[in-house]
Amino acid sequence: MSLVIHEHVRARLVTDGPEPRLVPVRLSCDTEAPRTVLLRLPGGVDRSIGRDVLEGGLRSPVTCGDLRIWPCGRAQLVVELHAPDGVTVFQFDNAPLIRFLRRTYEEAEAAGTRPAAGTSSTLT
Repeated sequence: MSLVIHEHVRARLVTDGPEPRLVPVRLSCDTEAPRTVLLRLPGGVDRSIGRDVLEGGLRSPVTCGDLRIWPCGRAQLVVELHAPDGVTVFQFDNAPLIRFLRRTYEEAEAAGTRPAAGTSSTLT
């Protein structure tokens, strides 16, 4: 039986309104598939992304298909999702994302799941 790591975070939904709206987002990672992170977005929308993509976006801009991630200053991360009906932009604080990513490495290691070559964490 695998362990699923969850982290509930708040993100700012960036709109053309005067203030971004805080929305709940759940991050999940199964220790049997530790290289994939599931984002549960508002409205029950699930989005799978590579853990390495999320981690890479903390340091520099990353594009993966219709997903773009980039750092915003030293303490935030922007996730931009493109869909046929428009673009959705979320802004996250880095601290809960880094905490979640560290847990995925720790729990995967404890469960005996070894990372693929070249995928070790660079989180500090």
